[in-house]
Amino acid sequence: MSSPTSSQAAAAFRTAIVPAAGLGTRFLPATKSVPKELLPVVDTPGIELVAEEAAEAGADRLVVVTAPDKSSVVEHFRSQPELEATLEARGKQRLLRKVRRAPELITADSAIQDKALGLGHAVACAEPNLGADEDAVAVLLPDDLVYPAADESGVLTRMSEVRARYGGSVLCAFDVPPERTSSYGVFDVSDTEDSDVKRVRGMVEKPQPADAPSNLAAAGRYLLDRQVFEALRRIEPGAGGELQLTDAVALLIAEGHPVHVVVHRGTRHDLGNPGGFLKAAVDFALQDSEYGDDLREWLGERLNRS
Repeated sequence: MSSPTSSQAAAAFRTAIVPAAGLGTRFLPATKSVPKELLPVVDTPGIELVAEEAAEAGADRLVVVTAPDKSSVVEHFRSQPELEATLEARGKQRLLRKVRRAPELITADSAIQDKALGLGHAVACAEPNLGADEDAVAVLLPDDLVYPAADESGVLTRMSEVRARYGGSVLCAFDVPPERTSSYGVFDVSDTEDSDVKRVRGMVEKPQPADAPSNLAAAGRYLLDRQVFEALRRIEPGAGGELQLTDAVALLIAEGHPVHVVVHRGTRHDLGNPGGFLKAAVDFALQDSEYGDDLREWLGERLNRS
């Protein structure tokens, strides 16, 4: 089978959906007034890092699925002329570039999720935001930061290439130790000619190690065929009346829709809990030209005192 061209892969999707309607309860009391998605990893909100990933893979629009009282997440991607003018007048060019970065990355729209009825419901809320000609959409969970290994393209770009080759929907997976499978959704897969691309036969939620069909766990990246919205209308709600995105994907698989996973070999950080958030902040700070050297020295001294 011939490889897809870069233009075919780049055209895989234009819109990235980011479900962001949650309460951020693990970060209370900070999230009483500041949405979790705006908490800074060093000095950049997590939502901006996710938007950067989507834009690098070819997206030109971000649809943030948010609660009615969380408009500030989308506002982060709006220009602020007064602030920009003040920074420019004071000669703060470096800060000005940082403030302008998010609005220049991508166009952000919102879709309102009135009730927390599951990830599938959140994704379905964004369907009216799509153009009639869009036959695929990316979904990025903001709790996951996914970065490539050295000399590799981003995982969304690789997923686009896999969709161009095989069609259907493409998800992201990462290897977990067998003893940790009970914390994740785990894929049942078969091999393709590419060792890091697997055909998905099914998925098991949080299996015990002895029952896990593989060690490949779901990461928060999806490149979904437009048919997923029709599948979301046909699945039954589960516990708490929630619609699960994995149930819609399972329905597509059962009906012969091709679904593959790309195995991610780079870095992944979980921003969904304070411990993971701290690891991400330290990792990013160590790579920062302004803070990295000082932090590395301090960490060495601090760990030697432990």
